[in-house]
Amino acid sequence: MLRNLWLTFAQAVTVGLAVLFIVSTLRPEWLTSTPGAPDRQAPGASSSPQTPPASAPPLESRPANGAILSYADAARRATPAVVNIFTSKEVKLPRDHPLFNDPMFRRFFGDQFSQRQQTSSLGSGVIVSHDGLILTNQHVVESAEEIEVLLADGRRAKAKVVGSDPETDLAVLKIELVGLPAVDFGSEADARIGDVVLAIGNPFGVGQTVTMGIVSALGRNQLGINTFENFIQTDAAINPGNSGGALVDTMGRLLGINTAIYSRTGGSLGIGFAIPASTARQVMDQIVTNGSVTRGYIGVEPQDVTPELAEAFKLPRKDGAIIAGVMRGGPADKAGVKVGDILFAVEDQPVTGTTSMLNVIAQLKPGRTARFRFVRDGREIDLNIMVGKRPKPGRTD
Repeated sequence: MLRNLWLTFAQAVTVGLAVLFIVSTLRPEWLTSTPGAPDRQAPGASSSPQTPPASAPPLESRPANGAILSYADAARRATPAVVNIFTSKEVKLPRDHPLFNDPMFRRFFGDQFSQRQQTSSLGSGVIVSHDGLILTNQHVVESAEEIEVLLADGRRAKAKVVGSDPETDLAVLKIELVGLPAVDFGSEADARIGDVVLAIGNPFGVGQTVTMGIVSALGRNQLGINTFENFIQTDAAINPGNSGGALVDTMGRLLGINTAIYSRTGGSLGIGFAIPASTARQVMDQIVTNGSVTRGYIGVEPQDVTPELAEAFKLPRKDGAIIAGVMRGGPADKAGVKVGDILFAVEDQPVTGTTSMLNVIAQLKPGRTARFRFVRDGREIDLNIMVGKRPKPGRTD
């Protein structure tokens, strides 16, 4: 009797498991909880994505570990101050082609090919004051006879050049409009490699565009782009037409003026360069105040001290700048600087190479006497040099 009961029980369990297996495979929805019953979850499991808790904020507004999921606010703050710049100039077409000497050609076409024809170019700029001052690149407005600015709100205005500085490739424009937006300046000194940045400009003339990237490097120099270089490098897409536009941080504050790209195709390859906002502001202030930029000058031709050079000539230092040439009658010559001297400090500011030397000397006020520290014949000497005014591009420092 007991044995028959046990066999019946075992058969019932087997049949039940078989039915459960078939249902779970073919009709799994039959096994869900009844309406109104709470879902059961394992400890630590998250709630169903279809029924988030009523108190949870929308996904797009929830930062993960403090990360910003949208940069719309930064773009909204900065884009009104970024403008498109249209320049035009007239050029005279050459007449040295043999066709110009053909009587039949001249009969049909006359002198129209020797007339002045208008060309135009596109660039970008940044409004930096509510009274209409605009920062852009010098190469954007170079030789332009007419400059027109298109604002983000659709307004247009003629612009005049207040002044420019070819050695940093910066120019200041002025427009006469009311109710102008102006960008807030940030501090590139606080920028870190890896920080998110936005590039705003008018690439290829398609209209105002915002691209995103990170700060790839800081203090880039010796690129041969400008005389004075201290670039912010970014992988935010910068294309032709972006020149003079804004590089901003995630708060919409100006970090730099986009100026150049490294490219083999003419398009963005993820290596772009911006002039730091602090440099742009210093240049702008001098241009607005004086009409031009004044820099210090001592009249020498420097050369970097490389490890190979230091070893070959048994130099006592492996940093600084070697004086490879001295301009006759210049400030350095009058102070007794000699070829072969190694400059390593100016007014106690270290000089690590030709770039830092150029920047340190440029910041000195012409007409003042500054202390320069050299190494000569293995010993340190101090020379007081009356700083001169840096001439226009084309001369040595």
